[in-house]
Amino acid sequence: MGAMNAEPERTDQRLIDVAAVSALDEPTRRRLYDFVRSRIDPVTRDEAADAVGIPRQTAAFHLDKLADVGLLEVDFERRTGRTGPGAGRPAKLYRRAVRDIQIRLPERSYELAGSLLAHAVDESAETGEPPRAILTRLATALGRDLGRGAGASDADLLRILEASGYEPRVEDDDIALVNCPFHALARAHTDLVCGMNLDLIDGLVESAPHRRARLDKREGYCCVRIGPTDDH
Repeated sequence: MGAMNAEPERTDQRLIDVAAVSALDEPTRRRLYDFVRSRIDPVTRDEAADAVGIPRQTAAFHLDKLADVGLLEVDFERRTGRTGPGAGRPAKLYRRAVRDIQIRLPERSYELAGSLLAHAVDESAETGEPPRAILTRLATALGRDLGRGAGASDADLLRILEASGYEPRVEDDDIALVNCPFHALARAHTDLVCGMNLDLIDGLVESAPHRRARLDKREGYCCVRIGPTDDH
């Protein structure tokens, strides 16, 4: 019975994912989604409306549509600190859904990781050099290419990281990376893939000498974090 039901389940999931992608075709809805996913804490309808510059009812309509297709999750919470009669209705709060979607929201770059790993293995077979050493060199070179032509400011670095799918966020003196483009691979082969990721970002931040990359594994974040150099 399980085998017979597998294909309908996959079809249903694909339909859900297509609905999620279609929901983001609407510009206002996409702006709201981008705002919610950029926040650490869940947001209210009022906060989302103010951020995007639209009426509260319009924001509520689009936020609920995003929740309906599984892009956002909904909580209810009283923010007044009061309980019991007279405490008011709980606020409806929205946050980005944690599940992966087949069309890669959040963005994934498994093809890039596969290409780096395959080239490292091929070159190792030809030269005898250890595959990990080659992977370090290739990933660092790719990072340099990504950062080439950029300025040294944090704004330049954030722009490149965002374009590369990392969803960077400034937290105190660090730049935290909320999304890992190699998420599933990193979970299955942590040391190998996180090391490759660190090498890639090491190359990227060479354009910003006041910054350095380090491994810093935290739940809900990429395994790499970017901090200030010791002399800054």
